[in-house]
Amino acid sequence: PVREAGLVCSMGYPTARRDFIATGFNDRANHRMLLRELEETLPLAARHGVPNVIAMFGNRRGKSDAEAIETCVAGLNTIKAQAEEQRVTICLELLNSKVDHADYQGDRTAFGVAVVKAVGSPRVRLLYDIYHMQIMEGDIIRTIRDNREWIAHFHTGGVPGRHELDGTQELNWHAVAAAIADTGFAGFVAHEFVPTRDPLTSLREAVAVCSV
Repeated sequence: PVREAGLVCSMGYPTARRDFIATGFNDRANHRMLLRELEETLPLAARHGVPNVIAMFGNRRGKSDAEAIETCVAGLNTIKAQAEEQRVTICLELLNSKVDHADYQGDRTAFGVAVVKAVGSPRVRLLYDIYHMQIMEGDIIRTIRDNREWIAHFHTGGVPGRHELDGTQELNWHAVAAAIADTGFAGFVAHEFVPTRDPLTSLREAVAVCSV
């Protein structure tokens, strides 16, 4: 049905685990499970034309950033060759730890960039969630411009509240979309907000404001 409608599923999920966000690559104890999930999901994504598969850094649970970066890199190095072979990109999502995901380790762009740089594969990149990074860092347009090569996918969502991309929000979404386009980005900007009005109307408005 997706292909018949002329659409693409832009991001695949490797599991339906309820602890998916908290249980990430920053803990070696998780690696066997995470790698098994990706080993099964990457070929499925390739077969069905899904260009990206999501992954998480995980909750801190007392780990330092240096330790977590090293551990993430070790785990991702194990799976990157398969991602390259299948031509599917593993996207590690940046989330805020201030409002929605307390203790999440991948809550800053610099942390995520350090991981994907060290892995050194074009098939291991960041999912830059603009909603989350506006809460944690702000400075969205400059950050995107400076780190574009490490980003494979974007999420939107109005701040505050993760609602429509309208006049109640603190970001100029048209300017953000234009900045992304100006970098030459050719991937997907996915709308991930909770509508407060008619969902299809809100989606049409979001697509319009981000069309450049």
